[in-house]
Amino acid sequence: GCAVHRARAKMIGIERVRNGCFLAEEQRNQEAPMDSPTPTASRLPWMLRGGIALVLVYAVVILALMWWGDTEPAYFDPVKATQERAAAKKQPVVIGSATTSALIRSVEVMLDKRGGYLSNDKFPPGLLMDNMPNWEFGVVTASRDLSRALRNDFSRSQSQSTEDKDLQEAEPLMSSPNDRWLFPSSEGQYRAAMEYVDKYATRLADSDNNDAYFHARADNLVDFLSVVSTRLGSYSQELSASVGQVRIGPEVADDPSARQGKPVAAGTQQTPWTELDDKFYVARGYTWALREQLEAIRVDFGAVLRDKNAMISLDQVIREIEEAQKPLGSPMVLNGSPFGFFANHSLVLANYVSRANAALIELRELLRRG
Repeated sequence: GCAVHRARAKMIGIERVRNGCFLAEEQRNQEAPMDSPTPTASRLPWMLRGGIALVLVYAVVILALMWWGDTEPAYFDPVKATQERAAAKKQPVVIGSATTSALIRSVEVMLDKRGGYLSNDKFPPGLLMDNMPNWEFGVVTASRDLSRALRNDFSRSQSQSTEDKDLQEAEPLMSSPNDRWLFPSSEGQYRAAMEYVDKYATRLADSDNNDAYFHARADNLVDFLSVVSTRLGSYSQELSASVGQVRIGPEVADDPSARQGKPVAAGTQQTPWTELDDKFYVARGYTWALREQLEAIRVDFGAVLRDKNAMISLDQVIREIEEAQKPLGSPMVLNGSPFGFFANHSLVLANYVSRANAALIELRELLRRG
């Protein structure tokens, strides 16, 4: 009996000790603050909130810069730019001064506009933008065409004459890739090209009659306008393809002796919707620079144009290009059906480009026949 009592007492003691431990643990839990996290847990929410705030601020800044830089620059007056350059150089305005000044100024405007040159940016906001880089490519294309015409036609009296030393350097530099960001960058190449054109323009206006030449002849102008007409025709076709075009080929049936390397396949040609705004802004950039060039050509080739009764035709080309440069009243390039409820901005621009090209073809014929 004593052994049984001792065993029962031992078990009761163990149970009391166990219950005491449980009560002590519960008391400690009640005394400890319920929301006292560890040091790492206390820092984590603040770090997370700070990171989210920084990301939001960065996104807002990038969006603001994109909006600020997504603006086409205004026109400049080529005649005024020519006079300002001549006054700065203390030289007279001569034949060729307007054309070279328009080329130099248009490239400078492209490089120094709001947001700077964006085509070769590898970081936001330029990396996320495509409208203005395509606009810049259109300006670069027009500047390349005029640089080539200066080197091959306007500065040479005939095909056997020597090339101008500065234009010989400027034209390849202007043909550099438009998206190069490593040294030498695209901006550096284009600025160097305009420095050579500026040297040529300076020699053109100095007192040395054997230093530089600008031949404002009808045949030189026709050659340049032929290149321009080809560009406008290509842009018109690309813009019209926003709603799809049925290609009918081959295109040499009228000439039995004509041959081509590959037959033109018939079918529907349509610009992908992701490239609609790209084509639109390339054409806008090209026509912006072309208007400046034609305004300058109107001055330098004025005597030739009046002699050929072609001044009105040139004014018609300039007027159509001005219409193509009207501000876009929509935050995005719309691509509605041709007679649908929504506008189709590509077709509207294609209409003005086609009309300008038609007037340009008439101008070329007048210059040829007189």
